[in-house]
Amino acid sequence: MKPVKVGLLGLGTVGGGTVDVLKRNAQEIQRRAGRGIVVARAAARDLKRTRNCDTAGIALTTDSDAVVNDPELEVIVELIGGTDAARDLVTHAIANGKHVVTANKALIAKHGNEIFAQARQKGVMVAFEAAVAGGIPIIKAIREGLAGNRIEWLAGIINGTGNFILTEMRDKGRDFADVLAEAQQRGYAEADPTFDVEGIDAAHKLTILASIAFGIPLQFDKVYTEGISRITTEDVRYAEELGYRIKHLGMARRTPNGVELRVHPTLIPDRRLIANVDGVMNAVLVKGDAVGPTLYYGAGAGAEPTASAVVADLVDVVRALTADPGNRVPHLAFQPDAMADIPILSMTEVESSYYLRMRAEDSPGVLADVTRILGDAGISIEAIIQKEQAPEAAHVPVIILTHNVREGRINDAIARIEALDSINGAVTRIRVEYLHKN
Repeated sequence: MKPVKVGLLGLGTVGGGTVDVLKRNAQEIQRRAGRGIVVARAAARDLKRTRNCDTAGIALTTDSDAVVNDPELEVIVELIGGTDAARDLVTHAIANGKHVVTANKALIAKHGNEIFAQARQKGVMVAFEAAVAGGIPIIKAIREGLAGNRIEWLAGIINGTGNFILTEMRDKGRDFADVLAEAQQRGYAEADPTFDVEGIDAAHKLTILASIAFGIPLQFDKVYTEGISRITTEDVRYAEELGYRIKHLGMARRTPNGVELRVHPTLIPDRRLIANVDGVMNAVLVKGDAVGPTLYYGAGAGAEPTASAVVADLVDVVRALTADPGNRVPHLAFQPDAMADIPILSMTEVESSYYLRMRAEDSPGVLADVTRILGDAGISIEAIIQKEQAPEAAHVPVIILTHNVREGRINDAIARIEALDSINGAVTRIRVEYLHKN
């Protein structure tokens, strides 16, 4: 059979990696897919730029529309990023009856519902494994490998930049700004690192994972998002002393009242496997009712790890080219008419344990005032640590770990604690997740 001709939009890091993997593993890929897969045409902004891949045999152009409109191409691979131009190109490709593979998490998180609806109408596939966690096949694992389970919750370290920063802060005692600067020098973080360090990138990915896990529409605008820029070396050190590690965690949980969707710094017991995922690596922990907890670990970014996922999607598309559209694996794991309109909980309704750090006067009765406020709010305490007073310091650090409590209640208690004359400044609050089987 003739090879399937693919059009590539974007020849940057991932695009170049995709070309290399397809060429290097061409024979193996053909054995798996049943047909060869070749990039016949590719669009790039600058054709004079030195490429990190072998473009021999590929017709290059600066005109992305020309690629999307090429009648010889059966699949379009979108790797340009962003949402505006990418959205127009992807919907145009679908309108032309072409299948689409994308690594664009922002595009899927924000516009996936409409893109998938259009694809169903045209009878084409939109594959997006590379949009979440790079080379880790987490979407396929949840959508297909765990199809016999009722997914109860998932938790993921799904941004390598944030994980690198927190690892360096823990291992070397460096502060946030110092490590961020190194991450930018290494190319882990952009010049504007907001998407990474403030949790927006992770929220895009969590939106996709939660939709596949629970059969709910994509709802990026309802994800609670909190970054790591306010985490201090003090917090990292105290967490270690208490037997925890701080990770920037994406958390989705099904509850009787709705679904939790949240990205924030989290204390995790250091004995948990996911707490020991360091550097730029990613990991996702998924709890199914039948299988129990399962952990997926690997490179969350990079040319060939991400290309691995792109090529796997291409293989899936080629395998299904002749399949009846009604018999294909649904985009979001559940049949479109079976998607559930489950409410997304606000953070004030979420229950968690908490790490609280405050600076208090070292005088009689201060701790009693704090514990009384927590007790009046029905918040039980797991541990209290008062650190030694530094020379000539008027206040001492006090660290409190609470048991599970609704966030609205802890917010009220923190406000009352901060109002005490004996407490200096704001109370630092970090959520704690134990990631038990239940």
